[in-house]
Amino acid sequence: MTRNRRNDDDWPELLIVTEAAEFLRLTRSTLDHYRCEGRGPIYRKHGARVFYPKPDLIAWSERNAYASTSEKIRNTK
Repeated sequence: MTRNRRNDDDWPELLIVTEAAEFLRLTRSTLDHYRCEGRGPIYRKHGARVFYPKPDLIAWSERNAYASTSEKIRNTK
C-alpha cells in the first residue's frame, strides 16, 4: 500500500474502498451501504473515487465498541 503514502508525516494513509473493507473485516457492499446511510466511517472523495483515511477507520471502529448487546462503551478520550 505504499502507493498512497507521502513523505509528509501529517498526511494519513488513504485506503481505497476494498482496502478499507478488508481492514475493517467487512464486505465492500456493507461498507458501501454504511456510506450511503451516513453511518459508516468518514471518507474523502477525489472526483468519483472514495478514500478512507486509516485513522478515521480506527476511530469509527472504536466508537462502535460494546460491553454487552445493550451497553455501548462510552469514549473517555
